[in-house]
Amino acid sequence: GNDLISESLQWVSGLFSLQYLDLSYANLFKATDWLQVTFKHPSLLELHLSACILEDDPHLISVNSSKSLAVLDLSWNSLSSVPKSIFSLHGLVSIDLRFNSLDGRISDYFGNILFLEVLDLHQNSLNSSIPNSLFCLNHLRFLHLSSNKIQQDISEILQNNQLSGHLTYQLGQFKNLSYLSLAQNNISGPIPSSIGELSSLKYFDLSENQLNGTFPLCFGQLESLETLDFGYNLLEGVVIETHFSELTRLTTLKASHNRLRFEPNSSWIPPFQCQIIELGHWHLGSKFPLWLKFQKELSSLDISHVGISDVMPTWFVNLPTQFEYLNLSYNQLTGGISYLNVTNSIDLSSNRFTGPLPKVLSTLRYLFLSNNSFSGSLSELICNPSLKEMVALYIDINLLIGEIPDCWNHWENLAYLNLGNNNLTGKIPPTLGYTNPCMLNLRNNSMFGELPSTLRNSWSLVMLDLSENHFSGSVPTWIGDKLSNLVVLSLRSNNFDGYIPHKICDLQFLQNLDLGHNNISGVIPKCFSNLSEMATKNETNNELSTPYFIDYSFYLKALLVLKGQEDEYGSTLGLVTSLDLSANRLRGEIPKEIGSLVGLLSLNFSGNLLTGNIPDNIGNMELMESLDLSMNRLNGEIPPSFSNLNFLNHFNVSYNNLTGHIPTSTQLQSFENLSYVGNHLCGPPLTKNCTSKNIPTDVGNKGRKVNWLYVSIVFGFVLGFWSVVAPLFFIRSWRIAYYQKLDQIC
Repeated sequence: GNDLISESLQWVSGLFSLQYLDLSYANLFKATDWLQVTFKHPSLLELHLSACILEDDPHLISVNSSKSLAVLDLSWNSLSSVPKSIFSLHGLVSIDLRFNSLDGRISDYFGNILFLEVLDLHQNSLNSSIPNSLFCLNHLRFLHLSSNKIQQDISEILQNNQLSGHLTYQLGQFKNLSYLSLAQNNISGPIPSSIGELSSLKYFDLSENQLNGTFPLCFGQLESLETLDFGYNLLEGVVIETHFSELTRLTTLKASHNRLRFEPNSSWIPPFQCQIIELGHWHLGSKFPLWLKFQKELSSLDISHVGISDVMPTWFVNLPTQFEYLNLSYNQLTGGISYLNVTNSIDLSSNRFTGPLPKVLSTLRYLFLSNNSFSGSLSELICNPSLKEMVALYIDINLLIGEIPDCWNHWENLAYLNLGNNNLTGKIPPTLGYTNPCMLNLRNNSMFGELPSTLRNSWSLVMLDLSENHFSGSVPTWIGDKLSNLVVLSLRSNNFDGYIPHKICDLQFLQNLDLGHNNISGVIPKCFSNLSEMATKNETNNELSTPYFIDYSFYLKALLVLKGQEDEYGSTLGLVTSLDLSANRLRGEIPKEIGSLVGLLSLNFSGNLLTGNIPDNIGNMELMESLDLSMNRLNGEIPPSFSNLNFLNHFNVSYNNLTGHIPTSTQLQSFENLSYVGNHLCGPPLTKNCTSKNIPTDVGNKGRKVNWLYVSIVFGFVLGFWSVVAPLFFIRSWRIAYYQKLDQIC
């Protein structure tokens, strides 16, 4: 743990009596003799070279290995293969090779190290099945193979060829195994009942695999089991009380994201006292689980998405235990909550809770109350000066009223704030701008006024959504100047006016810009071509995340209007790029520079006053899925280059002054006539055929045919009109007599 550099370890050879050596985090990149020196040391018992930038030995020199070395730690290095000299260290008891770059097969030679008790190979790229020789290690207590690419049936791992025939007898060899982790691989098949013979097992992790079948009853026999994790698999069926009958030492049960049903008798008292229970996406019945009443040491509980439709019981709210993490989301829980005794994270989203917002502990960091019916004011929560640790506050889609209070000075750690879809009014409070969050969402409220200049201090903003309010004034120049990390900017459906500031073009990370449905005028800035994220074809970043979170899995979600409809984008938001300036008062031509935004998936300039031709190079935006230029004053033809837009699934150029032939392509002919109506276009998919000059034939024929009915009507009207008016105009006596007659009538 120091900043040491060594180009050779020869100095270690002279320390003849050395038994323990720990050089972890020293830079041994140039010390290519590390293996020869350390492996043949006569008295060394423990060697720790973790995170020393070690790479494979290119010399492959045979080493007369030490017989004394018992503990070897080469974790967190860059080894792509296990040094073969390790397999001649027959006295090894512990090998730690986690977090390297090991690939290919797990070596059979590990079976030669007969006294091995600990083998840690997790977080590598090993992709073969587990060799049979590994299961001949009678002393093995700790086996960690998670986060590799192992593809194998679970029954082959626990009932491999070496064990066939006398399964129970052979499994007796593994009664020393206390730690077994096979998590985050591609292991498939049902869990065999023979797992119940591993009587010493304390830690068992099979999470994030492809296991199927039922949850075997044999788990109830594992009396020593303390941690059981088989979450994120495909297990299904019914779990009963017998599954837990002997698990008196169980402290951690993680089994979320399986298709299991557990509805114990209402009088069931669990034999265990768990600290962590995660049963998300199970089916626990409509009633709140009564057996949780007996868990006196519970600190983390996830029973999200389990089908509960019940009033939140008062006994649960009043449990003496203090939760660190509580997730009851996506149920149908009702009632009010006055207080929550949770220290770190609460998720009650997507239920039917009512009443005022609950009081929370000052240490709380994450509060998710989205999609409920909480009502009342924000003041008591926001203006609580003890809430200094809050990182994420989500109270969107509720019934909150009143103004957002101006008392955000103590919210120094706030990174995510979502108050969208409520009934909030008033202006954005100035102190909110000093919190400097990564995400701010106030969409779909009734807020008004100009944006406070203090928001320019929120330079960490990645996503800013103020859409569907009544904000006014011009779009501030400082958005482009100060909020340089913006990826999503939505000011849609407000009352903004003025011009689009050119500083917007400085937002190098901007992927989604929505200024639609405002009163913005002027021209479309040519400098939009500087929006480099829109000008780049993104094929890698799926999730739009921020570097803030260390201990909490999190990514941003946004509601975007694409393809004519509003959808939520979460895990794919990082792949979405869009530009929407629709329903404003923009004039002038579409700048040809727009065609350089080849990474755009959606472009909407509809409902403006744009004129001129459609730029031909828009056809170069080959990733485009949605293009809407309707309801403008565009003229000329649809560019032939549009035939290159092979991914279009939403297209609209209706109500312009476009003429000529619709280009032939795999996509343009697949849209309905409504996409082209209100123009002078011809060719498929329209019924109007084109002449050699691309003029619609039915328009031309109308010009050549004479309708004699209309001609006779016009001729008769003219003849009758002038036969009466002409005498009055030319004969003075008739004119005098006519006006005298009118005077008598009046």
